[in-house]
Formats: sequence, structure tokens, C-alpha cells
Amino acid sequence: MLTDRFTQYIGERELLKPADRVLLAVSGGVDSMVMLSLFAQSGWPAGVAHCNFGLRGDEGDEDTELVRKEAARYGLPVYVKNFDTLAEMERTGESVQMAARRLRYDWFESLCTEHGYTAIAIAHQADDSVETFFINLFRGTGLRGLTGITPARGRVVRPLLFTTRKEITEYALTNHVSFREDSSNRSTKYLRNKIRLGLVPRLREINPRFTDQMRRNVDRLTQTQGFIDAAIGSIRHEVERREEGQTIIEVGRIAAAYPVGFVVYELLSSGWGFKGDAIDGIVSAIEGGGSGRRFYSRDYVAFIDRGRIIIEPVGTDDPCSVEVDSRATKVYAGNSVYYLWRLDIDQVESLNVGENTALIDADKLSWPLTLRRWREGDRFVPIGMTGTKKVSDYLIDAKVSLPEKGRQFVLVNGGASDEGEIIWLTGRRLDDRFKITSQTENVLKIVKEIV
Repeated sequence: MLTDRFTQYIGERELLKPADRVLLAVSGGVDSMVMLSLFAQSGWPAGVAHCNFGLRGDEGDEDTELVRKEAARYGLPVYVKNFDTLAEMERTGESVQMAARRLRYDWFESLCTEHGYTAIAIAHQADDSVETFFINLFRGTGLRGLTGITPARGRVVRPLLFTTRKEITEYALTNHVSFREDSSNRSTKYLRNKIRLGLVPRLREINPRFTDQMRRNVDRLTQTQGFIDAAIGSIRHEVERREEGQTIIEVGRIAAAYPVGFVVYELLSSGWGFKGDAIDGIVSAIEGGGSGRRFYSRDYVAFIDRGRIIIEPVGTDDPCSVEVDSRATKVYAGNSVYYLWRLDIDQVESLNVGENTALIDADKLSWPLTLRRWREGDRFVPIGMTGTKKVSDYLIDAKVSLPEKGRQFVLVNGGASDEGEIIWLTGRRLDDRFKITSQTENVLKIVKEIV
């Protein structure tokens, strides 16, 4: 029975202790409503947290009503939070998924602090983990990204990863568990749904036991990553040292038998948050004997000095200048990732794109471009205007907060020289000189997402 397997899985993975008080994240969908039912029978003290993100109108309100009703039926306290997600997206520049994720997890943590919950249960199941594997595979990832969804991280636990969407739905129907279907789950607008509705059914035609096989594959990959983490920990002890606020990685101390590029990737990604393109640049600089160029993660800068990697926190006065060459498809700068596409003008379906998307006349560009923090004296021509405006004045007029000003980047034409024209005040306003016109033939599309 699913109830017995649920309890067994929690015990085997040591996800919860008998004394834990568990906050259940319940959306109203079948997965979380079944999780609520299972916990109600399990004996763990629990409460129910429900987020209404204000994105689905009456559907979202009906979800909230169902969760309130079912929590009351089980005699569990329920906490409901209404978010203005669209306003938050506008404030931060995040995608809807990123904004919603941050809002709900921040709220869950505050509930734990306020009400004494020691664990947060999320209703991800085996199919979600398989879909995450393919999402990361398609976007490009190291081994860590192919390990699916972890059963536990910090106080967050996922006690349904042992079972599938099909088994959960069967349990709900057999045990008369009420749930609601999110209509957006049928849309192929999002990559996860394209995988869920398009790719996975075809793979199941080839192998009816596809989900079970993939679950075993992900378990093996997770074990492999665990082994690598232990090995990297030992290597880190040998090659890293702290000195006057800097971390120094002595690349020459990495044993010749180890793949240096792979070891550097693991050291920098797991310890300092550097992404693939920055790490590739660091490895190339090491191999080429280059020094001086700076590479950035969200909070740290790395550079090469006499075969060593020097890492230090990013200073408030650091321009965080990142070169964007003509072949780039993804670039990290500050706390954002920028995705780039080269299009023919006929491929542009609409000019009505949000502030986080720029459609640029590609024939007006001089490569390489540069992404950097804005600085005093920067000027640009906001789209729709004829004269230049100081970036500082634009940010004041837009009532941008001081912390957000510090995170504001500009895309500059023709490299890092001071004379380069600003193409885009990223996430806010395109420069009029680079907009698409009736003469445009080639387009560079850039989408910014907060990471």
C-alpha cells in the first residue's frame, strides 16, 4: 500500500524524526493533496501552507478554498498567503517561476520560525525528478544537474519521490481524496510540460517501465555525484588555501592522473557558484598561460595569476565586466543569466516583449559586446526618445532602490571601452539607436533571468 511505502521511504531515507513538526506545502493539486492525506494518517504533527500567487484568477481562489476545507477536515492548522507575483516580477526582473519559487520558500521559512516547524514537506514525485533530469540535460549541465530532485536539502524534504504520478492519482481516486487540476499543466508553453506531455509518453512507448528505470539511473548518478563530492573534498584540502581575504587554488597541485578541467569545474561550481561558461574560460586561461582576465559568479570574482586561481568577493566598485562574443548563447553577469538567439526578422512574432527581453538590430552591433555594472556618467537614449539621458537619472525617475541600482547592468556595444554605446539598460529599457526598424534584417534576441 502507498501508505506503508510512504512511511518506509521516510524511515529509510531518514527524512524525518518522530519529534519533527512538518509544514506541508499544499497547492490543491493531486500530488500535494495525497501528501496531505498520507501525513494526516502518519502521526507526525503537521500544518498546511498554501500560496495563492494571484496568477490564475478564480481557479487560484478555488484551490485556496479546497485546501482550507481539507485541512479543516483533518484538523490541521492552515496558513494562506496571497502574493502579488506580477508586481514582484516587475520589481526584481525575475521570471514568473523564479519569483514564485523565492516568494513561497521565503514564506515557508518564516512560518517555520514563527510556529516552530522543523521540516518543510514538498510533494515532488518520481516523474517530477525525471522531468528535471531532462530539463537540465537540454539546458546543459554537469553531472550534478542530472541527479534529479534530492529527497532532502536543509529542512526541505520530499517524501513522495518513491512513487509516480500514476500511483498517486490511483490512490486519490480509490481513497476519494479531493484535488484540483491546474489548467496550466496542459499547456506546452513551459519546457517541463513539453517534456511531460510530449517526450515522456514517447519514451514510455519504447520502454513501459521507463520511469522506474530512470529512477534507478538517477539514483546511480546521485551516488556517483556523492562519491565525486567526497573526492573533491579531499582534493580541495590539498590545493586550496586562504590568504588575506582571498582563496588561492594551486592548480599545479592537482594530481596528474586527474582530469584538471573536471576537477576545477567541481571546485569552482560547488564551492563558489561559478557557472559553466565562466569555468570554461578559467580552464582555457590556465591552459593558455593567460593572466589578468576576470571571471564572475554571483558573489565572487576569479582570475589567473602564475597558474593559480585567485578567488575573492566581488567588491561594490567592481564593474563585473563580462565579454559577450558573437557565438555566445548564454552569459552570466551579476545575479542574472542572459540567453541569446540570432533571428531573421521574419522569425520575430511580436515586438511587444517584456522589459526582460531585448530585440536588437544585429547589424548595428560591433562584437564583442560587454555586460557590466552601470557607472556614473553613463548615458543612453531610452527607446522612444531622441536625446540622451543619464542612466543615474533614469534609475532615479524609475524609483529604483539603492540595492537594485547596485545590481543594474548595461549591455555595451563594441567591447569594454569607455566610448562604447549602451545598447540596453538590462531588464529596463532598450536604447533607441538599436531598436528594430523597417530596415532591420537580422535580430539579436536577449532574455534576462534572475538566478
